[in-house]
Amino acid sequence: MITLTYRGVDDFEPKHISRFLDSARKWMARRGYKLHYVWVAELQKRGALHYHVLIWLPKGLTLPKPDKQGWWPHGMSKIEWARNAVGYMVKYLSKMDSEGSFPKGCRLSGRGGLDASARSICRWINYSSWLKRIAGVNTPIKRIKGLGLVNMASGEVLRSPWQVIVAGGKIIVYQVFELVGGVDYHGPYSMLKESHD
Repeated sequence: MITLTYRGVDDFEPKHISRFLDSARKWMARRGYKLHYVWVAELQKRGALHYHVLIWLPKGLTLPKPDKQGWWPHGMSKIEWARNAVGYMVKYLSKMDSEGSFPKGCRLSGRGGLDASARSICRWINYSSWLKRIAGVNTPIKRIKGLGLVNMASGEVLRSPWQVIVAGGKIIVYQVFELVGGVDYHGPYSMLKESHD
C-alpha cells in the first residue's frame, strides 16, 4: 500500500493521481506485469488531500518509492505491506464523511487492471436500478449526446421510467411508465456465463 501526500494544502490537481498510476503501470510493464490497483482519496486534518493506493505485486517484486522515483513530485510517499488489503481500504472509505471538502475536480476513488468481466460487473453495479432490470452485465450500453443511453448491440434507446423536474426550488420525481418484463437475474455474476462460454 502506498500513501501519497501533498506538500501543501492547495497543491492538488486532478491529473496527479493518473500520472502517478501511469508511471507505476509503465514500470510494471517493463518487468512483464500488469498493474492491478485500487485507490481512495482522503482529507487530512490539516486540509490537504492524500491518496491511499493498493497495488497487487507479484511475489518478490517491490515498487520503488514514488517520491524518490519522480512519480510523485508533489510531496512525500510512504510504502507499507498491507496484511489485510480490503479491510485497510474499507477503513479509509468509511472516513468519507470527514470534515472539510474535497477540492473541485477530485475523484474519490478508482481502480484498474481489471479483465473484461470485472469491468463489465463494475459498470453494471453503477447502473441505476431501472437500467439493471433491462440490461445485463454484458449489454453494451453507451451514452450518446442528444439520444441518451443506447444498447449498442440492438440500437435501442433506453429511456428512464422516471421524470425529474426542478421547479420553484423543489425537485419533483414521478414515474412516466412502468417497466414490463426485464432481465431475470440473481446478481451480476449470474449473467457472465452466457457470453463467456
